Amino acid sequence: MTNTDGSRAGSMLAELAAAASALDAADPLRHHRDAFVGAETSLVYFDGNSLGRPPRASVDRLAAFARDEWGQRLIRGWDEEWMQLPFDIGDRIGGAAIGAAPGQTVVGDSTTVLLYKLVRAAFDAASADDPARVEIVVDRDNFPTDRYLVEGIAAERGGRVRWVDVDVASGVTAEALSAAVGPTTAVVLLSHVAYRSGYLADAATLTRIAHEAGALIVWDLCHSAGSVPVQADEWDFDIAVGCTYKYLNGGPGSPAFAYVAARLQDRLVQPIQGWMGAADVFAMGPTYAPASGMRRFLSGTPPIVGMLAMQDTLSLIEDAGIDAIRAKSVALTEFAVRVSDALLGPLGATVASPRTAAERGGHVTLSHPVMRAVTARLWSEDVIPDYRDPGGLRIGLSPLSTSFAETLDGLRAVESALRAEASAG
Repeated sequence: MTNTDGSRAGSMLAELAAAASALDAADPLRHHRDAFVGAETSLVYFDGNSLGRPPRASVDRLAAFARDEWGQRLIRGWDEEWMQLPFDIGDRIGGAAIGAAPGQTVVGDSTTVLLYKLVRAAFDAASADDPARVEIVVDRDNFPTDRYLVEGIAAERGGRVRWVDVDVASGVTAEALSAAVGPTTAVVLLSHVAYRSGYLADAATLTRIAHEAGALIVWDLCHSAGSVPVQADEWDFDIAVGCTYKYLNGGPGSPAFAYVAARLQDRLVQPIQGWMGAADVFAMGPTYAPASGMRRFLSGTPPIVGMLAMQDTLSLIEDAGIDAIRAKSVALTEFAVRVSDALLGPLGATVASPRTAAERGGHVTLSHPVMRAVTARLWSEDVIPDYRDPGGLRIGLSPLSTSFAETLDGLRAVESALRAEASAG
């Protein structure tokens, strides 16, 4: 590197550092960062779109629960609060994160189990109304669980899968979905934000297209709930499922939530008939009769401990407002793209996410053939992104817990690791 090159690089870094400082100073949500464990350390966390940092308040909440509610109230806790908790927290998720009126969202099983129950229930309902409806539409780049589930459900129910081919750097467009749906479509299953590229689908338009074809639609909200505004009622969603351990910070393996529009609740029959979904939970009757409303979509005993931590992040979302969170998310990803172009572009890395903010969710994927090795090197240095084939390093930027300075520090570390791995290769 010549002196001139070094001077230019130093000037560019100074400009980026000044920009990060100015953005942090102007950030109306900056004080929320202090609410998270570890945010005060030098560790750079780029994986909040896979597992969010724990809120400090959750540390106290979990300890108090074990000591007082579980420890002192014991089995009485079910009557006093726990039986209602899946519905109370569900309604908070509905109001704060997904634009749903009360009585349509519940916290229950894992994402996989809830998706299975509700995709199959939707398929059965659509096929019962019209036996010609035997297809489940899903894109080839959807999350593996979603793809695997629909293959299994189609085989179980005598249906078939209609695959939508998409550009892995973007996602399902209106044109692509219009070409895939028709009189044989029973259910459409789509992700609001693509797990690989971060592409933000036009959920309102795609829902309308599915409905015009006479189909039901199921939305996977795992990468959008708590980061991207969702209007489930306004956009006329039928069904949605989302996890709570990403932007809702519920902790490892915390249970997922399910949304079912009120107009469909008594029409759908979920396939895992357990005691918690019965009309009279404690009747212990000889036959199963489903409860009305969202209780009918529960199966077994609610995972109460797993529901505790997400309440603290819901309080933060309610305080900040999802629109302000989205504005911070856009600013973070815009800054990440700017820094990536400046530092990583000259090394051959490309941005594999949409460059238009309106088409991008809360993470940015950077592509280079050595990114798997780069990710491993970064983890050993307390810089934590994640990796997705082919050659994609994901930068997950949680708006409430990530600063612009942290983003710059992390991407400078990516640059250093990329230089080292490219040279070694």
